[in-house]
Amino acid sequence: MTTQEKQRTLFVGIDVHKDTHTAVGLSPFGEKLFELTVGNYQKDFDSLSTRIREVESESLLSPYIGLEDCHGYGERIAVALYAHGYPMVHVPPILVDHARKRQTHPEKNDSLDALGVAKVMMNSLDNLPAFSIAESDTSAKYLKELSHDRAFLVEECTRLKNQLHLALHRIYNTEYRTYFKNPFSPKALQHWAKVHPQCDSFLLRRLKRKVKRMQQLRDDIHELEKDMQTLMDEAGYTLTTASGCGTVLAASIIGEVGDIHRFKSPAALAKYAGCAPRECSSGKSTRYRKTRSGNRTLNCAFHRMALSQISRTGNPVGLRYWKKKVSEGKSKSQALVCLRRHMVNVVYMMLKHSSVYRCPQ
Repeated sequence: MTTQEKQRTLFVGIDVHKDTHTAVGLSPFGEKLFELTVGNYQKDFDSLSTRIREVESESLLSPYIGLEDCHGYGERIAVALYAHGYPMVHVPPILVDHARKRQTHPEKNDSLDALGVAKVMMNSLDNLPAFSIAESDTSAKYLKELSHDRAFLVEECTRLKNQLHLALHRIYNTEYRTYFKNPFSPKALQHWAKVHPQCDSFLLRRLKRKVKRMQQLRDDIHELEKDMQTLMDEAGYTLTTASGCGTVLAASIIGEVGDIHRFKSPAALAKYAGCAPRECSSGKSTRYRKTRSGNRTLNCAFHRMALSQISRTGNPVGLRYWKKKVSEGKSKSQALVCLRRHMVNVVYMMLKHSSVYRCPQ
């Protein structure tokens, strides 16, 4: 957006909550033009739209709306205002928090949060992701929610395994490890659920409950993975054809990336994922270091994808690239960082062109 366009823009920041939403409108020069708190129903959204239109006609400014949360509590108001034809962006809460902390006397309430959203829009509008309700965005949002649900179940499953270790040890002592190679395999869980050893009835009932919960968790995880694959097939995603990228990893990447067209280049995606090196130079010394910023979930997904390339059954092309970087004098971990950055290029091109992965010869 050019300077002339910004001078003709009404910046509307909205702080969203479960029951109410607070909107603040700023002129291009930072003057507060209106403030309004509305409910979470369609009639409330219509009244907010009416108020924005009134200010637009009075000030002759074109409204641009920013929300802290477009997919959680703010999804209803975002969809309603988008239907009214307003251009809209998502403002990450961390940017609002950073702007608040830079103040001399930082305070927090709904009005100040909405004001902070509008100020972030004034300074960084071109760098904020646009909101849309395109089919690709909807599929990516659902995949992200499924990935989060699966992650929660996996964490619970891990905690339950530790509890089962203790429960089995109290009943069978260390001998339970000799019954099965994996005491938590489906066959082993069926055995623990049916067997009735001579022990305290309380310990036995406790073991049965935990085994039943473990079986239920695994069934739920398997069902979520099937839903992920079905959703990706219906949306036409081909990321699972890439080497080392299964259903779970592909769903995690697609869910975090969203609409790939909001990234102008693979470098922009690498910057967003925290896979781009950070320059740390001084004087005649030029250095680059790994950055801890960016989307850590996406960074972890690319890291796991890079690790699979150099595994025993990985991709020979990725392994050659990694060995080439090692031969150039880089350490193994540094070469892995380079390979991770290379995987960003592969994923970007596959998502942008909806192409199937073809291993180069």
